[in-house]
Amino acid sequence: MDMAGADSFRDRSASAAPGAASSIVRLLSLAEITDPAFIAAWERLVARAAEPNPFFEPWFLVPSLTQWGAADRVTVKAWFHDGRLAGLMPIVRSARYYSHIVTHATGWLHANAFCGVPLVVAGLEEEFWRALLAHFDRMARRALFLHLPLLPAGGPVDAALERVLTARPRAHYRVAEENRAFLAGEMSAAEYLEGSMSAKKRKELRRQHNRLAEEGTLVFERLEGEAGLSEWTAEFLALEAAGWKGEAGSALASAPDTTALFTQSLAGAAAAGRLERLALRLDGRAIAMLANFITPPGAYSFKTAFDEAYARFSPGMLLQLENLALLERDDVAWADSCAVEGHPMIERLWRGQRRMVSRNIAIGGPLRRAAFRLLMAYETRPRSTS
Repeated sequence: MDMAGADSFRDRSASAAPGAASSIVRLLSLAEITDPAFIAAWERLVARAAEPNPFFEPWFLVPSLTQWGAADRVTVKAWFHDGRLAGLMPIVRSARYYSHIVTHATGWLHANAFCGVPLVVAGLEEEFWRALLAHFDRMARRALFLHLPLLPAGGPVDAALERVLTARPRAHYRVAEENRAFLAGEMSAAEYLEGSMSAKKRKELRRQHNRLAEEGTLVFERLEGEAGLSEWTAEFLALEAAGWKGEAGSALASAPDTTALFTQSLAGAAAAGRLERLALRLDGRAIAMLANFITPPGAYSFKTAFDEAYARFSPGMLLQLENLALLERDDVAWADSCAVEGHPMIERLWRGQRRMVSRNIAIGGPLRRAAFRLLMAYETRPRSTS
């Protein structure tokens, strides 16, 4: 992508609002964000972002919007600072709020996107939030409040939001929290494993590995890049669909839209240098597979699957032992499991936790904010423990 195209988009975007404003929030359609010049600016934003979020990078968000954006009426809020793209977040206006019917604006995530932190240029986090909240104050429409799901608690973007809300008080509260298995530490994979599991459990895993190796030729593979990716992707989809997720209808291959998302996002991640693929193979056939998104300084374990016929050998756990090599990468300081809280396998190995918070924030004028405070009082009321 040549820089002239990117600069052309930057200049058009900056002139979209009257005057010489240095901070502009624009609502962009799928057609606009797939403009090659915008993609180039978007990729520069990714490189400068305060926190990585692969689910809002072009190679993942564009396929997501292609599958569900129109049906969900998603718009992309793009923030331009001094004429340059400096923040990005997909937004939807919805009347469905957990079990209630309350119209609100919310950061958009689908069932296979696991982090809601917006992409924001490092150092401009507070300015981003001030601009975005002011935008929603002006354009609240029917929305009672702004809902921000799955923000990494205490991260630079969430911490900046806390400072903005403190400096110019407006009603807000945390509506949900969860803790996900998290991998971090300045140590080798072997040292981490020793600190995570007892000697007895490590011995049991070695025994399972040895018994599995007696079943045939056991090989571990770690791949990056695009070579053989289409075959690997098809193999993963088939492996996952053969297990309980396939029976439940929740496997990626159970629906055309999730199949397309997985196929396209892995291809895009590989082309962007963001994909790492792991597999445990028995006589050439994969019995456990894992796809990581490498987003320095972090990584996200996106999807994993294993052959349930070999469950007695714990192939998924054996593959996760190999995945501890993330600790030894120079470009990775931490990894998010993307697993639900209380996951029975990964929490036995990854001993850290990443706290994710979802926030509700008042927007609009005095009457709207008064109505929001009633909702806040209801949702934060003391619960009986009896």
